[in-house]
Amino acid sequence: MSDEMSKDQMESFARVIAAELEELDRLSRDTVSDRAPVALDWQSVGRLSRMDAMRGQALAQASDQRRGARCVALQMALRRIEEGEFGYCQDCGDPIALRRLEIDPAATLCIGCAQRSGR
Repeated sequence: MSDEMSKDQMESFARVIAAELEELDRLSRDTVSDRAPVALDWQSVGRLSRMDAMRGQALAQASDQRRGARCVALQMALRRIEEGEFGYCQDCGDPIALRRLEIDPAATLCIGCAQRSGR
């Protein structure tokens, strides 16, 4: 593989990233009610049911936080594409393997640097 990624490959990664961002946004919109505060209605919800609802709410909130972090990473990958820095390790500057980027287009480290840093 050459050190330079082709324009077509960059555009392909940009499309994949944009599609994932759209999906994450859709998932976030679809789960708004799951993250909403649990209403305190002692008539219709018993203590255990309320605890289950609160646990479900906490899980939904944690999932949304992970989605938010993924969105930030993907947006930064789009910025790197725009700036011509996409596909290069942020630690050593070497190209990141194409297969690694296909698995995770938000990857910022080559496999060697990722292993050394424990990421």
